[in-house]
Amino acid sequence: MKTFQTLAELPPLVGQEVAVTDWLVITQDQVDRFADATHDHQWIHVDPERAQAGPFGAPIAHGFLTLSLLSKFFAMAVTLRDVRMGVNYGLNKVRFPAPVPVGSRVRARMTLMACDPVEGGVQITWGVVVEREGSDKPVCVAESLARCYA
Repeated sequence: MKTFQTLAELPPLVGQEVAVTDWLVITQDQVDRFADATHDHQWIHVDPERAQAGPFGAPIAHGFLTLSLLSKFFAMAVTLRDVRMGVNYGLNKVRFPAPVPVGSRVRARMTLMACDPVEGGVQITWGVVVEREGSDKPVCVAESLARCYA
């Protein structure tokens, strides 16, 4: 966990990897609940028997499930004190270069790409690479924007 006492500590770290999270296991129950929440019940995600005979040899997590874990990864890795409010401001780029088979362990590497002043706070651009244990390709690469207000 990387803790910042003030937002002023961020700009000197632009261009640096700031945090690497612990590993998280992706479970079939998690994938099924995500399918229910998003109404995306494609067999490659929710039918383990059929998915075993599919192109990946197992059911895989939805790309958007992997992306939605960014909130969890940030909570695991970065604490900003002296911030009264932080909001997800969106994404610039997102790619899913490799699948996440159910049962995989994933983690995130977070690089501070930019920290720009906005009225009352800063807009932070994070480069996030989500890796799957044992894979040489990332499973998600994203630029995530957050606004933090002191």
